[in-house]
Amino acid sequence: MDVGNIPALATSMAQERTTSAVSIAVFKKALDAQSSAALALLEAIPQVQSLPPHLGNSINTKA
Repeated sequence: MDVGNIPALATSMAQERTTSAVSIAVFKKALDAQSSAALALLEAIPQVQSLPPHLGNSINTKA
């Protein structure tokens, strides 16, 4: 085993770990942004006014 490669390997592993951590942080931020946008869209849907009680109680099957 070549001992001279150990520092280079350790540096490479540390960079990979940092890259992974940054990627995960960016993904979480994007997920939070999409979640907020979806919530805003759901809240923008107008509320349905209550329907009269006789509507929706039967189905016309003779169409």
